[in-house]
Formats: sequence, C-alpha cells, structure tokens
Amino acid sequence: MSAEMTSHDPEDHASFIKTPRQLITIVVLAFLVPVVLIILLAKAVVSMRAPDPAVLAPEAVAMRIKPVADVAIDTTGRAAAAAATLAAQAPAPAASAPAPAAQASATGAADGKAVYNRVCVACHQAGVAGAPKFGDKAAWAPRIGTGMDALYASVLKGKGAMPPKAGQPGLADAEIKAAVDYMVAAAK
Repeated sequence: MSAEMTSHDPEDHASFIKTPRQLITIVVLAFLVPVVLIILLAKAVVSMRAPDPAVLAPEAVAMRIKPVADVAIDTTGRAAAAAATLAAQAPAPAASAPAPAAQASATGAADGKAVYNRVCVACHQAGVAGAPKFGDKAAWAPRIGTGMDALYASVLKGKGAMPPKAGQPGLADAEIKAAVDYMVAAAK
C-alpha cells in the first residue's frame, strides 16, 4: 500500500466542540429545546376550543350519520292495484259523463304523479346512483330514444341500482307505466 492511504489526518475526525463552554452550551440546548417544544405543544393542545356540546348530542350525531334514503316496502300498492282492477271492471259511465279516454288519461297522469311522489322522487329528484333527474331533458333523451316499451321494461325488471318495480313489488304494472309516462312527459 502506498504511504498516502495508511496515514490518517487527526483533523479529519475532530469534533466541532472544541471548548468546555461549547460542550455546556450544547448539553443545555439539547435539554432545553425539546422541553420548550413539549411545553408549546401542550399549550396548543390545551388551548384548543372545546367542541359545542350540542354537536355531540346523540340526536345531532344520529342526524349527521343517517342514511340518505330509507327502504320501505309499500303494502298499500296491492290495494291500489286491486282498486284499479275493480275500476276497470266497473260498468261504463252514462253519456253525460266525460269521455272514457279523457278520464283515463287524467287519472293516469294523476296516478303517475302520485306514484312518482311516493316512490320515484327519492332517486329521481337528486339523480341518486345515476338516475336521470326529473325534467332533465338531456339525461332523459337517450332513454326516451330507446322507446317507451324499453323504459317500461327497465322499471318493471330493474336496471342498474334500481330494483324491479323501483323496490315496490306491490305496485301494479299500470301504476309503474303511469309514473314513467309522467316523468317522460316532464322531460319532453
């Protein structure tokens, strides 16, 4: 080996602390700096504003974490379907009564609106899970383009996040179709 590699320079391994005064300063700072930091951190935590007790009340917490929607099975849909069947079997009205077609379309629009307000509004008002919003022409146009039979089938059989019959198995097919007609009329 060469002479340059075997010799060591004592200055290469020297400490930056050269005097006792520097040593005392470093030891004091090594103690004081963490202590001061801990004290400042403790003051910051202790001086934090306490939360409002009303925010932590069980009712307030329950209100904040409640689900967006509730699942409800409508058992009255069967009664409405039975009433519609009975009404269809009723004898024809007298000549002075309004024309049956006009009466049926007015009833269908009313039933469609009622079904929409009772069942469909939960998703179609806000556009939940990709549901087209009520009255949104752009969102409804491609669906309307597939034809009314395809729209009826998607509601009756279910599509995407929407279960069959919009989660209301008690609804009659006529009620479902009336609701679809109501929503399509609003989007045209």
